[in-house]
Order: sequence, then C-alpha cells, then structure tokens
Amino acid sequence: MIDKQVATAADAVADIQDGSTVMIGGFGTAGMPDQLIEALIARGAGNLTIINNNAGNGEAGVAALIREGRVKKIICSFPRQSDSHHFDARYRADEIELELVPQGNLAARIQAAGAGLGAIFTPTGYGTSLAEGKETREIDGVNYVLEYPIRAEFGLIKAYRGDRWGNLVYRKTARNFGPIIAMAARTTIVQVDEVVPLGSLDPETVVTPGIFVQRVVGIPAATTNKRG
Repeated sequence: MIDKQVATAADAVADIQDGSTVMIGGFGTAGMPDQLIEALIARGAGNLTIINNNAGNGEAGVAALIREGRVKKIICSFPRQSDSHHFDARYRADEIELELVPQGNLAARIQAAGAGLGAIFTPTGYGTSLAEGKETREIDGVNYVLEYPIRAEFGLIKAYRGDRWGNLVYRKTARNFGPIIAMAARTTIVQVDEVVPLGSLDPETVVTPGIFVQRVVGIPAATTNKRG
C-alpha cells in the first residue's frame, strides 16, 4: 500500500544534512511551508544552499533560516525588500553568498530541471552583468543567454490538501513555485492543511500528481499562520 504520510514535520526533514541544497516554495510569505522550515531549523542542519523567490521576510520562514546562520548561499530573484534585514546584515558582513536570478529565469530553470532538459536559452539578462561569462546566441533575430537547470536534493512546499499518495491541490496564489519545485527536487516534502481520503480529490483539480511527491505531513490550518 502506498502511503507517503509522515507523522510530524520533524520526521519529514530528518534526513536533510549539512551542506544540502533545498528549494523552498512561497512567493514572499504566500505558500511558505513555515512548519517544515521550523523543523529544519530545529534539525540543526547548516551550510545550506537555499533556492527561493526571495531572501526572507521578517522573522519567519527563510528569514529565520538566515537569522540562525544556517544558509551558506541563496539563489533567488528578489533578495532585498523592506523586511529582509537578516539577509541584508549577513550579506554586508560577507556571511552569505547570493546568486541573483531574474524571476522568470528562476522559474524556467527550475522547470527545465523538472522536465529533464539540459539547458535553455532565454532573452532575459542578455547584455547585462548577469550574462557575463555565459554562452549567448542569436535565434531568429533575438539574442539569448544559455542558462542551466536548477536542481535540489530536497524541496519543501506547502499545499492546501493532499492524499496519502501525494496528490496535491493548492489554495489560490499559495500555489506559486510549489508545482515546479515538486518536479525539480529529488525528494519533495509537502505540508498540507488536510490529508484527505484517497479518491476524494477531484482529478481535475490536482495540480501536482503524487509521482512528484515523496513525503506528506498534515498540519491543520488552525496551527499555522494561515498565509496559504
């Protein structure tokens, strides 16, 4: 019997080790898997490479990982906003490495990993410092930059509902990067507001099929910050 449920968030992240590469879903705070991140902090793993849309907000989520000094490098598209003070302080102190990737390229490179592509050509970044040292090519009169897929050993995402096979549905904009992270990570770990009986999800609403999910942990919405 296929059952990908784990009892707790701590169990779900128990094999994330020092030096791991971890993709984390969320667009700002929407769809951020806060309880999985809290469990990862408690786990004690450090020297992590984190892939996320931004570099943390306030004191929770990715910001908390950075605050605790667990992040060696962050790959993101939007590293500075008004409440990204933990990233800002560590970056100025040369305590964290940043790889800046335009948002569309970030999504496309994660998608490329999930689709098994070797590389993609994108016009975004051509003629800027982000293209320095990279192969470029003109195709049908448009200049492109060669970019490589972004993969990770682990993906932490949040969904609205899931079943024991790992089929997932999302809540509105909380969906954001979750589906493509699930495809690109070697081990995808999902926190869901509710684990529902097998067969109760309308197949037409399933965005991430269970083949892309390895672990599911149910964390009722009442115990979360309700950010999706």
